[in-house]
Amino acid sequence: MARFWSLSLLIAFLIIIDQLTKGAIQSSLAPGESIQVIKGFFSITHVHNQGAAFGMGAESHPVVRQVLFLFFPVIICCWIFWALIKSLKGPFHVSLAYALVLAGADGNLLDRFTVGYVVDFLLFYWGDERHHFPAFNIADSCITIAAGLLILDYFLQKNKAGNVPNTLSRP
Repeated sequence: MARFWSLSLLIAFLIIIDQLTKGAIQSSLAPGESIQVIKGFFSITHVHNQGAAFGMGAESHPVVRQVLFLFFPVIICCWIFWALIKSLKGPFHVSLAYALVLAGADGNLLDRFTVGYVVDFLLFYWGDERHHFPAFNIADSCITIAAGLLILDYFLQKNKAGNVPNTLSRP
């Protein structure tokens, strides 16, 4: 039960940090405005993401976007919460992964319900901003870290089952 409450506090903390950073961006930068942090590499840029990851689906019909980006994610968040509860008896990193996914999904879902799009602001690029990785936010970072933890768990489980040789323990 202690793990559940610890992860619940972490989820709440991450959602609050995500929303505070997005609020700070919205109040201090106009959409499209940018502050260079590391020349040729990183800027804080106010971006409105109408779509899913990397803006996919942003040009879809508004009804399709409502179903894909409001209704469906609520169902998925309920499933992730259920998966989190089920994972509490297993390895901590799996529970942590589900908590991070839930925090990230909820943070972005809050944006969609309150302003109709997701606020992104972390922009990494090479040389100039024309050659960039899509802008993202704290919530997206949580989801990405969770994906890494779940991939790690996959390989740990395969190794445990003897399906993947453990090259680290070989002489």
